[in-house]
Amino acid sequence: MIPLTEAHDVPAPILPSLFAYSRTGLVEISTNLADAVDTALINRRSDGPLPVGSPGDVLAAAANALGPAVLPDEGLGPKVALRKLTSVLMEHGIDLSHPLAAAHLQPPALAVAVAADALASASNGSLDTYDSGPSAIAIERWLIRVLIDLAGFGDRADGVMTPGGSLSNLLGLLLARDSAALRRGVNIRHDGVAALAGAVVFCSELAHFSVYRACAALGLGESAVYPLPTDEQRRIRPESLQEALEGMDSDRTPLAVVATAGTTDFGSIDPLPQIAEIAGEHGIWMHVDAAYGFGARFSDRLSTKLGGLEMADSVTLDLHKIGWQPAASSVLLVSDTTAFTALDRQVAYLNPTDDSDAGYDGLLGRSLQTTRRPDAVKTAATLIAYGRNGMGHMIDTCHDLARHAEQRIRAEDELELIAPVELTTVLFRYRTADPAAADALNGALRRRLLESGRALIGRTGVRLNGPDAPESVCLKFTLLNPMAKTTDIDVLVDSVLEAGRACTTHVEEVAT
Repeated sequence: MIPLTEAHDVPAPILPSLFAYSRTGLVEISTNLADAVDTALINRRSDGPLPVGSPGDVLAAAANALGPAVLPDEGLGPKVALRKLTSVLMEHGIDLSHPLAAAHLQPPALAVAVAADALASASNGSLDTYDSGPSAIAIERWLIRVLIDLAGFGDRADGVMTPGGSLSNLLGLLLARDSAALRRGVNIRHDGVAALAGAVVFCSELAHFSVYRACAALGLGESAVYPLPTDEQRRIRPESLQEALEGMDSDRTPLAVVATAGTTDFGSIDPLPQIAEIAGEHGIWMHVDAAYGFGARFSDRLSTKLGGLEMADSVTLDLHKIGWQPAASSVLLVSDTTAFTALDRQVAYLNPTDDSDAGYDGLLGRSLQTTRRPDAVKTAATLIAYGRNGMGHMIDTCHDLARHAEQRIRAEDELELIAPVELTTVLFRYRTADPAAADALNGALRRRLLESGRALIGRTGVRLNGPDAPESVCLKFTLLNPMAKTTDIDVLVDSVLEAGRACTTHVEEVAT
């Protein structure tokens, strides 16, 4: 036998632990990670969540640290490679654990979840077939049952993990589309969407853009989306849904209503019980996009905000938002497992019928993916480690921080609160003497903070003066760090005030 090193000319130092899922491989992972952690601690910034500098400068510095974009003939070995990449990540990347990181629904990841995810990656199992990873299948099925119980669904419920909330919404609307078609005697898989006339998907005017994307991807077109007006609390008006359904022409096919449990900007939650009642009355699918809000189910204080969730046909939830998981950790739950019939596939080399009948089956028929990594491992480790009370304490802490930020903003004459706190987001604006300059000033304020690296806050557009008015630039704190303190929130607000004053001075100097 020709030795591997001679056969492939691979340098010997790279070989002893070439593969992760072995005794030597796992030891090598531990050793290399320890070495990378030492590098990380040396290179970690302490002054802010972002590197200082303009986007061009930061990206150029990161690229220079990596070196020429040329595949080397000879590798440098695992330790050197990990040190190099660790340095780039720490010096030129984002630190979501910094208490002044408050821009997006992107939390710091829990250490137990990262450790479990590394083990899952080492195994490299897949969930499509039994012989691709039986333990991974068992862990996902366990996690789905836990989440079904948390959602309040019954024994017939089921679910599957997906790469993100947008894909969960896509899958939920695919199931809704095929369910509506089946009721009308249309076989979508065979005949295509052309056989389903005038499809309509109802949602809030504040629904996530992925609803539109999903309709486009499903062949319905974005024009199939029927946005419903919201009330002063940014929630769907149930009467508007009722009126729309009652006024629908006979040549239209209502597929679904998408309720939002936690809008991205406001954290507002549509009236789920009323929407479910109307959807049931008209026989249409109710999908709840709870990508953000589902985490409220961990909290005794906030869980009642999601009353009526158990009445939905399908629910999207993202535990890489409230859940503190490394991305991606999204789930689609369905109230009835037969909904997945639309995804059934029998493939000779994956799940032949006789193997499936004998119990050698995977989860191919629950997903649009074939190969699927064991993302449930990290989330299962987290829930086992912290339990509902531990998770609930973290979200309650973030909710308290948001309410503190709300109080600080109300107390500052230079700031304007746009909406009261619902979950963990706080929406506001920096006031200006010249309303015409407000949008430009708020945008410049945020960019000033980004370039300084001192604080990371979000921005969005809100129609402040009615549904037909143009969007105004607003600023946003998205508070998902349960280790942050109220004093950190005070520093965050003070940073906004300082940046706003500096930008105002600059604008006035330019004007004169």
